[in-house]
Amino acid sequence: MSKTVRACLLIIGNEILSGRTHDKNLPYLAEQLNELGIRLAETRVIPDIAQTIIDTVNECRAKFDYVFTTGGIGPTHDDITSDCIAEAFGVPLDLNDEAVQLLRSNYANPDVDLNEARLRMARIPRGAELVENPVSKAPGYRMENVYVMAGVPMIMQAMFQGIKHQLVGGRPMISRSVGGYIPEGTIAEALGKIQDEFKNTDIGSYPFLREGKLGTTLVVRGEEQADVDAAITRITDAIIGFGREVIAEDSAS
Repeated sequence: MSKTVRACLLIIGNEILSGRTHDKNLPYLAEQLNELGIRLAETRVIPDIAQTIIDTVNECRAKFDYVFTTGGIGPTHDDITSDCIAEAFGVPLDLNDEAVQLLRSNYANPDVDLNEARLRMARIPRGAELVENPVSKAPGYRMENVYVMAGVPMIMQAMFQGIKHQLVGGRPMISRSVGGYIPEGTIAEALGKIQDEFKNTDIGSYPFLREGKLGTTLVVRGEEQADVDAAITRITDAIIGFGREVIAEDSAS
């Protein structure tokens, strides 16, 4: 049996917690990691509080195979992620020469435009490996199993595409779903028995309301195609057994 490779995403920023900014990085990263056979096992949204960031990074880098952080590496006073990563690893935060040159290349008049605020984006924990930013040049970086990336979705996604070849995963999760015009409460007991029967899968139920009719989408995820297929068949039979209409299933790997 292959090892389950687990990752954690730390979304850093008061703007996320306030609701002012809506995170778009979580669904992208979850999908991309799944394709690599890495399970995004946990996501945390944390504030711009130094000790919270330090403690969370240290906890998660010991607990998970990979940790990804988004946010807090920009040019303003509240961009403190790099300070905290350096503290978490017990290393100095240096003005990185390579990062400075990357930033200089982004400006027509770098001697004027690359001011002190922008130079904050070139402060990198000592020993880190830079992560390329083809959009705006200000790099992310990797410290051991922690990848520090921008919060802006377009930049974060470009950074991830540049580092995903470094990631080693297990077997990708297989996912299939089937729906029915049946309330969760009606199928809950049968669903529990099916989950007990197929312990190597994760079965989730998601209620919906369509055209005034209550229904539930049932999603089965697992590493073995045969287990997923068999569980879907049992769920479909259960919906029919209650005399309810089955909605055409979707399948995806």
